[in-house]
Amino acid sequence: MHVLDADRGTLTLTGATPPYDAVAGHVSLSVGEGVTGWVAANARPAVLVDNKRADPRYRYIPELQGERYTSMASVPMTSRPGALVGVLNVHTVQRRVFAEADVRLLSSIGSLVAGAIVSARLHRRVAEREQARERFAERIVAVQEGERRRLAAEIHDGISQRIVGLAFYLSAAADAVATDAAFAAQQIATARMLADEALDETRVAIAGLRPPVLDDLGLGASIAGLGRSVPGVDVNVDVDVEPGVLAEHAETALYRIAQEALQNVAKHAEAERVSVTLRDTGKDAVELRVRDDGRGFALADRPDLMRVSYGLSGMRERADLIGGTLRVQSRPGRGTTIIVRVPVIQAAGSSSRE
Repeated sequence: MHVLDADRGTLTLTGATPPYDAVAGHVSLSVGEGVTGWVAANARPAVLVDNKRADPRYRYIPELQGERYTSMASVPMTSRPGALVGVLNVHTVQRRVFAEADVRLLSSIGSLVAGAIVSARLHRRVAEREQARERFAERIVAVQEGERRRLAAEIHDGISQRIVGLAFYLSAAADAVATDAAFAAQQIATARMLADEALDETRVAIAGLRPPVLDDLGLGASIAGLGRSVPGVDVNVDVDVEPGVLAEHAETALYRIAQEALQNVAKHAEAERVSVTLRDTGKDAVELRVRDDGRGFALADRPDLMRVSYGLSGMRERADLIGGTLRVQSRPGRGTTIIVRVPVIQAAGSSSRE
């Protein structure tokens, strides 16, 4: 039994009767290669009664010791019409003419096996998705707790101390205002300075939650401002999104994703030019693209990219959190493109699209 990997276009031996079960997982064919590959490519059964080597489709595989067998029947395994899952092969030591009824029976068996494989894949994907959700939830809780600790520390160590000092100096000024106006004025001036410092620290704390620039300029202008902040790189920003299309939390997520993507360009890409586009797709979605002309990398060599890269995993988690998707396109020497698509999530009370 050879199972199809549609993405790679290969058929891998997954199950066999002893002693060939020992090489399961180690024998692979390309679609179109050998009798098995021909059956997969053409979605038609193949029967070889004898003299297999004379058939141009046949390929000898040493691990499977084809010389020990005379005849074979090969049928596509489909879970439904047109949905190829793999190929089922039957070999006989003695010469055998596989009748049409034999081929139909093998095809029926192949369909049953294909259905079981598809069900197993779905079960595995559901399990993997549940594990990913659990890890994501754990990370969200950890991030939330980290943010709470950060804010608590900033309020306790900074803002609250300023307010305590402010109260002290105002009290001293109140006591002296009738008897020593100059001293009272000095205390009030110090209190004003502490009030300004407390206000600055409050703004910094708030900026950690939602960048004030989003409220001041909007998402498009804020992302354009990010582009101007990348040193040594020519950044072109093209924004075509109406103000108010997205809810505030969705705007914040997109802003942070764009910020992280541009930071990655500055740190790793060795790029000269970057294009940032933010567009309303017209399909109840907004798409952000950040493309650089840097060194890039081979995605096939980095299957664990999202897991090992904190920046990319963080961007994907932000996109997931607002119901969006994130894709990475990259090739060595051809740059990298980050594509984020998020559904239109409007703020409560805003009118929906017609």
